[in-house]
Amino acid sequence: MRAPIIIGFTVALLVFSSPAYVHHSGAMFDITKEIKIAGTIAEFNWSNPHANFKVVVVGADGVAQSWAVEMNSPNNLVRDGWKRTTLNPGDKVTVTVHPLRDGSPGGQYVSIVLSDGRALGGEQQR
Repeated sequence: MRAPIIIGFTVALLVFSSPAYVHHSGAMFDITKEIKIAGTIAEFNWSNPHANFKVVVVGADGVAQSWAVEMNSPNNLVRDGWKRTTLNPGDKVTVTVHPLRDGSPGGQYVSIVLSDGRALGGEQQR
């Protein structure tokens, strides 16, 4: 009688704990640092579980580098004033990110200043 109860409890525990282990960690971002980058939007993906965009940044040496920026879910971004049409390829923006720890060009979205001067902050700004 005890074995079926233990097996049932174990199965229930595994089923209900799956969301905890399927979501990735944010450990790849250095949240102690913020970097501002200015460039041109190359693409914007309004998708779950995280919206994201790429911004092409031209360095002082004239070399263009594509930065990948991960955002929150569209559901949360809407509360911060975002729409699926907020960013379009070719838009000039200034973005603040928590950079990737490994130094590659990318980061976690903190805020953005759009080409029309509007500033939008992320959930971290609330």
